[in-house]
Amino acid sequence: MDNAAEFTKRLVFLLRSERHAMAEFLVALAEFDRRALWRERGHTSLFSFLRRELGLSAGAAQYRKTAAELIRRYPAVESGLRDGKLCLSSVCELAKVVTTENCAEVLPRFYGLSSRDAAEVAASIRPVANPPRREVVVPVRAVSAPAIGTAPAAEPILFRAPELNVPSRVEAAAHSESARSEALVESARSEPVELRAVSAAPKPSTVDWLDSDQARMHLTVSKAFLKKLDAARDALSHSMPGASRENVLEAALDLLIAERGRRKGLTAKPRKDPRPSTRPDHVPAHVRREVWARDGGRCTFVLASGATCGATHRLELDHLVPRARGGASTADNLRIRCRGHNLEEARRILGDTLMDAYAPRARGGSA
Repeated sequence: MDNAAEFTKRLVFLLRSERHAMAEFLVALAEFDRRALWRERGHTSLFSFLRRELGLSAGAAQYRKTAAELIRRYPAVESGLRDGKLCLSSVCELAKVVTTENCAEVLPRFYGLSSRDAAEVAASIRPVANPPRREVVVPVRAVSAPAIGTAPAAEPILFRAPELNVPSRVEAAAHSESARSEALVESARSEPVELRAVSAAPKPSTVDWLDSDQARMHLTVSKAFLKKLDAARDALSHSMPGASRENVLEAALDLLIAERGRRKGLTAKPRKDPRPSTRPDHVPAHVRREVWARDGGRCTFVLASGATCGATHRLELDHLVPRARGGASTADNLRIRCRGHNLEEARRILGDTLMDAYAPRARGGSA
């Protein structure tokens, strides 16, 4: 394959084949389960068959078991998987809320979603009943001891919302307590008994949706973070007496976003500069606002597929005619680019030799 277009066509073909193969596997698995053929193989359940005979992990087995069960009850799920509109993780969120009566309406709402977005949709359809509104700060201690001669690592702090009886995505896909118990038993059988160094810390940040407007967030933070949080709450004690940690963090985020807008000239009532800047790289605030509004605050670079990049991270203003070639800082000559596409455009126009003096290209890819 000599160029990116040919390679892309090959990858598209392989991805389509992968989706079809997965759909075929799940359809066959649904029939295998319907006939309970796992019993003839000496297993007590389909989950056991997937874990012990096909060698899947507990999570992978549960995802496929759930998808196969849905395909049996709702054939439209198969076409969604075949077309790439559904993935296994979004199917497991769909399983929480889909019924025979709402399938036609609910199913399209999960098309093209990540597992997190699918969890949000599921929570909006079936909210968690009466979620508690308390705060808990729990120290998380690692089980493993430090190596001899080394200082113990700093103890992380888990700042989390209340304990709720909300299952994880994999557990939620199991439709009965017996399935969850069996998953634990099968996991214990398949792994050798040995002493292990296990860390009790969760992933750095996780979000569990409770309904369409509320989510529970687990966030690992340092002691220094907690001290700053308490200091911020003290600072707001007059204007926001009795503020919760959520109130303090939201107020801080509002200030951060407002400051970003002020620096970019995006405030609702911008101040007029008494003296226009004479710097050659200066972009007037009213021009920034016009370009930002026109481009929707997103990177406008058009990909080879015809789609727009649409990134909202590390955005910059890019001159169509570069300033180095006399381009003016006017709305017609400016557009929003993410940093990566801005640098790539500059390389295309000015060349790698010149750009490497300012922004060396990262090894193995673009900057």
